[in-house]
Amino acid sequence: MKIGIVGLPNVGKSTIFNAITKAGAESANYPFCTIDPNVGVVAVPDKRLAVLDNMYHSKKVIPASIEFVDIAGLVKGASKGEGLGNKFLAHIREVDAIAHVVRCFEDPNVVHVEGKIDPVGDMETINLELVLADLEMVDRRVQKTNKLAKTDQKERKNLEILQKLQSILEEGRMPKQDEFSEDAWYYIETLQLICTKPVLYIANVSEDELAEDNQYVTALKEAVAGQNQEVIKISAKIEEEIAQLDDEERMMFLEELGLDASGLDQVIKAGYQLLGLITFLTSGPDETRAWTISKGTKAPDAAGKIHTDIQRGFICAEITAYEKLIEAGSDAKAKEMGLIRTEGKEYIMQDGDVTFFRFNV
Repeated sequence: MKIGIVGLPNVGKSTIFNAITKAGAESANYPFCTIDPNVGVVAVPDKRLAVLDNMYHSKKVIPASIEFVDIAGLVKGASKGEGLGNKFLAHIREVDAIAHVVRCFEDPNVVHVEGKIDPVGDMETINLELVLADLEMVDRRVQKTNKLAKTDQKERKNLEILQKLQSILEEGRMPKQDEFSEDAWYYIETLQLICTKPVLYIANVSEDELAEDNQYVTALKEAVAGQNQEVIKISAKIEEEIAQLDDEERMMFLEELGLDASGLDQVIKAGYQLLGLITFLTSGPDETRAWTISKGTKAPDAAGKIHTDIQRGFICAEITAYEKLIEAGSDAKAKEMGLIRTEGKEYIMQDGDVTFFRFNV
């Protein structure tokens, strides 16, 4: 999973990136500090791995991972190449989801590129630039498809979809899935538009505003209400502090602040929900590992995440629900209690399935 962190200059984007990835991207109080995308790979926190490791005494533990890409700050006119717009738009087309950082704090020492704190306006600025960038791409596709449609019936159908999409973008709106048939939306997804990517909003607040929403966070939540988009409240300064602590200290620090999870944990959880992802687990003496798959993935395809040979020679999957395995206390006890199920090719994987695949070589 690759998540692009975007936002206007000086909203705390790179500070948050540094904190959650510990990658040390440059951060400074001026626009376009992040010129080239900074990439950080983050382990997905999963307490189940430590429990399984303790049960199987594995030689190594490998968590699932998420790649974060810190992308240069966007300004008005980015779709026409203003600022670092062209670089921004090229990099953002490559990500699976967008984490949009919005400034929801006041600080006279940190300049705002627009001269005032207006999270809803900032959100609309970036959204409009994304729409305009996609409109330019769709316009070109319409011209090309218009020629092909003269002799190809399939292209005529595609042209109808493109023209409807073009009209929506010309209105300055982001297209919604329920505005199109399932087949039409499948075609739209092949276009790799920016404005069809899942989005979550990160409201960057001051240290003392995590407990209750301030006026800016409230306005942002109201603006995205009903759009199936989540707003996560984070203090970049606190995330910086958390990043310097070990696991035990981090838990104590979060408890002192009255927080259930760090900003990173919240972003990862929201990212999984946005993209419809789950985790299955494999564990044994050699390795305990978490594997990320899409909801609805069948057992052979999940096996293919490990190796294509396992998918090709798939016989069955021996599945134990994580909670049931822990209740049993051991693999042997789980077998004795009849908790290990044998599933075939049509089995749909569930989050937390502890799995052993049987296959022909």
